[in-house]
Amino acid sequence: MDLRACFLAYLHAYERRDLAALAPLFAEDVLLRDWKICVRGKAAALAETRANFEAVCSLRIEVLRLYEGESGVAGELRIWVDETQELFVMDQLSFDVQGRITAIRAYLGRDEPAR
Repeated sequence: MDLRACFLAYLHAYERRDLAALAPLFAEDVLLRDWKICVRGKAAALAETRANFEAVCSLRIEVLRLYEGESGVAGELRIWVDETQELFVMDQLSFDVQGRITAIRAYLGRDEPAR
């Protein structure tokens, strides 16, 4: 199973704000946790994701670094929201043996100071 490809498929669907593409990627008991919310279950995770999508006009995601483990991938991301807000986020996704996402843990960070 190419977990890196699964992670990138999730990011591409998220960037397109495509719930139909995200739904089959989630395990039924998926955990979604970020700096604002924590929910469990596919329906709850999709509802929170839908709310995020409805609150913005556009998303653009740049992958800065990827880290792969045995059952998960973490990515350091730069996300532009509506081309006006820049966020630095670390997403850590865990996967089951079928490659479905069992957990999404997102951590808000900050840009690095210039040298």
